[in-house]
Amino acid sequence: MENTTTWVELAEFVKLSGLSEAKITELINEGGIKSKKEGDKTFVDATSGVGALVKKVESNLVSADMSGKEIDPVFVEKTISTILGLHDKVVAAKDETISAFKNENSFLKDALISMQEVYDDDKKTMETLRAELERSREEIEFMKRKYRLMWGKVTDMTETK
Repeated sequence: MENTTTWVELAEFVKLSGLSEAKITELINEGGIKSKKEGDKTFVDATSGVGALVKKVESNLVSADMSGKEIDPVFVEKTISTILGLHDKVVAAKDETISAFKNENSFLKDALISMQEVYDDDKKTMETLRAELERSREEIEFMKRKYRLMWGKVTDMTETK
């Protein structure tokens, strides 16, 4: 199956991630997060956003650990819940895509079955018409023979007189 991207509007991503819009824009400009523009709206790829958040948290944890600072548990908890929230959105979008593919496949299967039934009906109709045409041809041939015989007798009768 092809790789599908889950696009989240920038404002929603700001709410989910807890980062400022400026920080997210900075990550987009650095290439850490994929984005696209549609009209005046900016959309963020949730998968790359999660990756960028994980890298940011990882670097913060490493730098905090190296400098001997204690890590705020609320920060860690908030970051984990943000990542889980984004992950849930990605999973939901992928489930929705799979469901759409299943529905489309079911529709196509039903259409093929219906077309096969129509084809079979047409085939039966053609066989019936062929048989009817053959009977009509035989009847015409019989009538031709009958009239030839009749006209032959009539001409014989006129010649004998």
